[in-house]
Amino acid sequence: MSILTSPRGKVEVVHCRRTESQDIYCIKNLIRKFTQKLFGKLNIIYLLEKANLAITLCNDKEEIMAQATFLDYPNWNVAKQDNWVSVFQELDSDIPCTPLNTLFMHLFVAVNEYSVGCCKEIIRTVFKAVPELHFIFLIVPSYISLGSTLITVFDLVGNITSLTYDEDFAVHVCHRHNHYPQLHIRKARVEDHDDLMPIFMHHNTILKATYGDYFLAELIEAQDEENHAVVCEVEAVAVGFMSVCSRVNMQLLHECFDLGPFHGLCTPHPDDVLEPPQELSVPGSQDAELRSSSQDSQKIVEEPQEPVSPEARESENNQGKTAEEAAIEELSSIVQSGNTSEMEDLENLRQVSTEDDTNHCVSNMSSASISLPKEIKYFRPIYMGASSAFCIQLFCIDEKHEARSLDFMNFVFGLFPDKNFCLISLPHLTPEFVLIQNFVKIVPFNNCTLEQDLYVFHRAGLLKTINIRLANLSDTPGVENLVSTLMLNKRILEDLKHYNEARRDPDVEYIRSHYNIEDFIYFSHHQREEHGHLYHFALNPIFRHYTRFFLKEILRLGYKSCLYYPIYPESRESKFQSSYAHSLTSALHYLVPVRPRRQIVYPLEKLGINAPSKAVSKAPLSYALNHTNRKLTLEPKITVNARIVVVGASNVGLSFLETLVFCSHLKFSNLTLISTHGLPGKKLLGTEQRKFLACDHCFNDKDHALMSLCSWVNVVVGRMTAIDRAAKHVVVSQEEIVLYDHLILCTGQQYQVPCPTGADISQLLTNREIPNSSKQRYTGKVPCNHFTLNDEEDCLKALTWIRNNSIITEGNVIVYGDTIDTYTTVEVLLNLGMKGSSIYLVQPPPISTITCINNYSVESAVEDALRAAGVTIYQEALLAQWNDGQNPDPIHSASFTTPTKPFKLPCSLFFSFCEKNVDYETFKAINDACLVYDGRLVIDMNFHTNDIAIRAAGSLTKFSNRYYSNEWSHSSFSSKEIGFQLAAAMLNLFDPTLEPVTEPPADLDRLIPMYKGAKIQGGILPGSYHYLHIAKPAIPTPLKVQMAQPDFGSEIVTGNAKDGTYFRIHINKYKMVETITCLSKEPFPTSNYIRLFGQHEQVLNNLCARYEDQLITDLYSYFTEPWCMALFHDRFIDLRKELRQILTSKEEEELPSMEQLARQIEDDEINLNEKPRKYLRRVFQETIYKTLVEKSILDYLHYNHYHLPMYAWPDII
Repeated sequence: MSILTSPRGKVEVVHCRRTESQDIYCIKNLIRKFTQKLFGKLNIIYLLEKANLAITLCNDKEEIMAQATFLDYPNWNVAKQDNWVSVFQELDSDIPCTPLNTLFMHLFVAVNEYSVGCCKEIIRTVFKAVPELHFIFLIVPSYISLGSTLITVFDLVGNITSLTYDEDFAVHVCHRHNHYPQLHIRKARVEDHDDLMPIFMHHNTILKATYGDYFLAELIEAQDEENHAVVCEVEAVAVGFMSVCSRVNMQLLHECFDLGPFHGLCTPHPDDVLEPPQELSVPGSQDAELRSSSQDSQKIVEEPQEPVSPEARESENNQGKTAEEAAIEELSSIVQSGNTSEMEDLENLRQVSTEDDTNHCVSNMSSASISLPKEIKYFRPIYMGASSAFCIQLFCIDEKHEARSLDFMNFVFGLFPDKNFCLISLPHLTPEFVLIQNFVKIVPFNNCTLEQDLYVFHRAGLLKTINIRLANLSDTPGVENLVSTLMLNKRILEDLKHYNEARRDPDVEYIRSHYNIEDFIYFSHHQREEHGHLYHFALNPIFRHYTRFFLKEILRLGYKSCLYYPIYPESRESKFQSSYAHSLTSALHYLVPVRPRRQIVYPLEKLGINAPSKAVSKAPLSYALNHTNRKLTLEPKITVNARIVVVGASNVGLSFLETLVFCSHLKFSNLTLISTHGLPGKKLLGTEQRKFLACDHCFNDKDHALMSLCSWVNVVVGRMTAIDRAAKHVVVSQEEIVLYDHLILCTGQQYQVPCPTGADISQLLTNREIPNSSKQRYTGKVPCNHFTLNDEEDCLKALTWIRNNSIITEGNVIVYGDTIDTYTTVEVLLNLGMKGSSIYLVQPPPISTITCINNYSVESAVEDALRAAGVTIYQEALLAQWNDGQNPDPIHSASFTTPTKPFKLPCSLFFSFCEKNVDYETFKAINDACLVYDGRLVIDMNFHTNDIAIRAAGSLTKFSNRYYSNEWSHSSFSSKEIGFQLAAAMLNLFDPTLEPVTEPPADLDRLIPMYKGAKIQGGILPGSYHYLHIAKPAIPTPLKVQMAQPDFGSEIVTGNAKDGTYFRIHINKYKMVETITCLSKEPFPTSNYIRLFGQHEQVLNNLCARYEDQLITDLYSYFTEPWCMALFHDRFIDLRKELRQILTSKEEEELPSMEQLARQIEDDEINLNEKPRKYLRRVFQETIYKTLVEKSILDYLHYNHYHLPMYAWPDII
């Protein structure tokens, strides 16, 4: 916040922010004729799209006072975008301008009364936001003076000619030192104590309480060759302090952190042991395997072992050397960029820090109390050379000057001429402040238990004369040598060859139609040739803080405005689909992930020539897309270092992670997933495993490929066996420890091994005579031919066992359970070629009157199909014994009791789909951790357990009894929506852009949240019926009971279930689609039908009226007609919101809004001579609302024409 005073004495409190699209209208209103003379006639939207930095200045009422736009090349076309440096250096050799330290002002507008103050405030903000910036140039026609505002900050340099205009242009420059100068750094003196103590004490009193009132003066006095203290001063007042020390606990660092990329922070020595002996085997845990994110795995594969310059296909190569670079080359030669690009999660040497968002202090703490792991399982390099690092022990700086924190580094490196690395360690929850944004975060080893993150800065990182240029054919030998140690070197060289032979731009039509790229750009303002495809980016980690600059230069030199980087799934093996076809690690966190768009399934034959182009309708390539553009190159991300650990790869957990990952302005550096089989989506069996289990249509394999969570999430493969709440760690498979700050439990419920009752069927017992054993847990050895299927890994094991043991031709299979998964599994067995007579479907006594399908027509068709296939069905049967009570491994027979007489079946394979429950190991870990468990893990309305650091969601949980809603739980709702809401609750802790959460009123904090997303289940049932059921969240009730309710509404049914043409839609009393049930012999577009849920029947082309008039005989055919394609479009919901906004807003002063009119009619405030509906329709047609609605719909169709070409609009008729 700053205060501006006008010449007339008026005062405004102002602040600066990034320009947003909604500012455009106000910016246009601030443009005057003089503005156009200075900057030319500008398209503001286009200018903001291409700007590197745009700043808006607002007052405390959020009224726009001023705006300025900056680009990295000059306006008025006085020089080419990629070749302006030499022109400006010739203009004035005393101004050492480079692409790194220079920006150009392309627009400035302001409220006249405050224009001078606004201009100075914006310029100061720009210099503060871009620490490397030293010069801002302003170019205007030479015959025009700058006016009374700009002349206060810009000085004339000279004149320059334009490449397109026949007139000269005046070049003016604004210098950093006049607005936000570099800080003067010097050795600390004892008299600085009084200036510095208020800065320390404002945010931290621990040091004073621990070491006394004069700890700082004592620290300054104790300087020697190993310990130094320096300050930064402004106008002879110390405003910042740094204490550095050359004594570093290198042994601790080598044992805890992967320092290989930096040669262990030591000077090279001939006796260094960098690789394990060949005979040395590396043991690993069989139960728990720690897998890092694909970023880290790519680091090992892709990053070179020598200093690497940024290289990219259609990109730039940092090949040019200056004298300064040559001098520093020797210093950086020991830095190897092995698995380093984005150094995630690290820890300590001998400091701990206390931090705040603005003033930062790092204090000293001995590491003697830290206990290291007793056993080192993995090879650690041995470095014999001398230490080449010093550390920062204490650091603080005043908030006003924090942006110049890096000014310390030149001075402190001068104090240690023989050291190349500066280290700092911080508690991992420390907010990332300006200084460490220039450091590289070191990756800890898996067994590191230190509570601190370790950051490193190399002396070469101070280099400012970096030359970046386009690659050419003569660079091939240099690049070949550069990447010779990479596993991907052949791929990179091949792409370099292709780049030199022919440039290939990305398929922008495909990207626009399949990804939400318009969340980040106005697509129409970017030419086809301005989109670039980033193939490779290898960067020496000591220059990591220049990544944004490298990306900015790629765009400038390549005349690009957008860059795209695809990540392909590993399962695609073709040349362009291989996960190793691209390499990019160091820049990934500087790009933003782009959400994929849901696609319409088009009836192409029916649409004919009105179908979309092949670029839109072709089969998706299934890659995750990452993106950057000119606007994002100077847009910082907020780093969240909190260790967020998710247990369970359930749909809830995946939805939670997806929501966090796609927060484009946040960078979560410590996301971890603990899962028995890792991330799903491996396509282990193609599509076969999808038939074993029913699907809830939250995620499929294509969705996993489009998200690429493995690029952002560390994956620990294993089971959670314990939770230590005091130490805040999870034990995985009884040996591995995973630390957390926030623990998210999303394990869900799984099918369990059934516990036989032990009844002897020779005594002819019935179910009534057997004690209830449903709550007992099976504790014996699980037979080798017994399978409970909970995920695709289990399905793969079962299918492999079936094929390896000749079950298809010779075996007898028992499928035990009454869930929908029993039907889908029987269908798989029949599809594999098993005879129906060899399959026994045994259903236990029902625990509810509601069946798993809850539709008599569908159930009858499925049962008829089972009988036709020869499958034997047993009902109300309890499992009594395996192998007549003998050793059950393997199972040869299974005995069951019924309400009448028992029976015994031969068994080669036993599938169990009894009621799902919480896995015992999960229950034990939760119970031993003293988390409240009452049949399921107890949570409140905000997902909290009784531990504030532990949240839970999904079918694992139940609401606390204080809500008196035991019939409702997360199982009643969409898993994907639950995960999203859980993430939204967590984001309030990390996202400063969100409004603070207000506590609910006292009378509402006892209400459970209700979610509206549809509950979906589907699969392929016996008889090759494709089944889909979509319904609103509700307490399960038999269908007949629902239909008997007076407010049921109506149902629309076409076709016949047994013929495989059944389609049922339930319309509630509000005329909204509430339930959809499909049973078809032919596959149908499930994703299209899901979009029908929640629509009004009139939106569906007056569905009820047409059905009553017998105009609809087949709903499958009805929903393939061209008119309904817009309903399936992913942005149709946005159109609905826009139309509702029109109808609820007051568009004409003398008339109320349509919503207000409807309310007045409802409240009898208007006396009508006609029916209310007719009155509202007449008012709508006679007022501006009809025109606005029509315009909105036509704009929607026109803007999305590439997806919806089957619609006509006035321009084409």
